[in-house]
Amino acid sequence: MREKQASHGGRETNAILVSPFYMPSILSPIRILVVENETFIRLDVVEVLRVAGFNVAEAVNADEGIKMLEADPDIRLMFTDIEMPGAMNGLELAATVRERWPPIKIIAASGRFKLQASDLPAGALFFLKPYETSQIIDAVRGLTAVA
Repeated sequence: MREKQASHGGRETNAILVSPFYMPSILSPIRILVVENETFIRLDVVEVLRVAGFNVAEAVNADEGIKMLEADPDIRLMFTDIEMPGAMNGLELAATVRERWPPIKIIAASGRFKLQASDLPAGALFFLKPYETSQIIDAVRGLTAVA
């Protein structure tokens, strides 16, 4: 979003320009879990998803993410970093989620590892950091679209 000054009929006004990926998804509040140990990255992803109209939960590592998934049956998509401290990394978390909660969609991201589709559970998406937030929103909308 950005602010722009405009003139209309001799009067100056301020307008907020909103990118299409910031349009709220008001039809169904999809619950998303963001698992990211880097605080600023996690907060950024969470904010972008919330502004886009999604209901977002957050976890700082895989262990916390698993606990949240066990406690919250409404989570429909997980966005996870690959490299995280703790008992398991993001790839192991993605495999566990696919095994225990097959309907949950998965998006993985990394700034150090470039993964192939075969490295991830079936149907999971991968983004190399830095990614465009519009790509993440488009991917989330695509994976959670109601047929």
